[in-house]
Amino acid sequence: MNNETAAPVSVIGLGLMGQALASAFLKAGHPTTVWNRTASKAEQLLAQGAQLAPTVADALKASPLTIICLTDYQAMHALLASDVTLDGTTLVNLTSGDSAQAREAARLAEQRGAHYLDGAIMSLPAGIGTADAVILHSGPQADFEAHKATLEALGTVSYLGEDHGLASLYDVAGLAMMWSVLNAWLQGTAMLRTAGVDAATYAPFARQIAVGVAEWLPGYAEQIDNGSFPAEASALETDARAMTHLIEESEAVGVNAELPRLFKAMADRAIAAGHGGEQYPVLIEEFVKPSAD
Repeated sequence: MNNETAAPVSVIGLGLMGQALASAFLKAGHPTTVWNRTASKAEQLLAQGAQLAPTVADALKASPLTIICLTDYQAMHALLASDVTLDGTTLVNLTSGDSAQAREAARLAEQRGAHYLDGAIMSLPAGIGTADAVILHSGPQADFEAHKATLEALGTVSYLGEDHGLASLYDVAGLAMMWSVLNAWLQGTAMLRTAGVDAATYAPFARQIAVGVAEWLPGYAEQIDNGSFPAEASALETDARAMTHLIEESEAVGVNAELPRLFKAMADRAIAAGHGGEQYPVLIEEFVKPSAD
């Protein structure tokens, strides 16, 4: 792809991630205009061929597509003040925030005549521009399709749906998976260390377990979506007995038992509600309840 055929793009916000985004566009041949409050952060990009916009308004005018990557949504709203023309432009906001902020930003942008997509970056800056960088997008599909070819310079782009809040929700759902897997691995690592087993020795076994559990997800998802939880593998009350064993073993070897106690508390509530004979995914009924104050 060369500059004669590649669509122009603007990037507002040149922190580490913003610089990586702009660099990926440049490497893919897209004429790239950049803006940052501290202009010196654009120096390396200018050396790569970027154009520096003197103002945010100039950056927006330079391209039909503008990528925004700032510290938070408040910073975005401050920059896109009412005196900045948005009519006809497409904004792709890759600033981290929550789903309510994404929906509100979309509402405000569309009121001012802009097309708006919200997004989330599932990558470190070093991965941007490679297939390993997954970029989530949500909003009107027509707007996504219109700029998909340009956005693909950043990595593997994924469209989630019309609801602008979906990218943020997928982002935090992914974080829930990440921390849950890591915390479970740390629990096991702590227990095995008491017997002289180091983390590197345990890690391959833990990975095997994690991969095996991941294979259950499609079947478990079908049970959740159908609202039916037949105990095809084991009943929740059987799992709860194993949780008690995990708690007791943790305490016996002198390891923190807070995490397994949390598992058990949720299972106990579901069993008390009459779900002991159903399969583990029935715990979704506990997860959908608001936390007690």
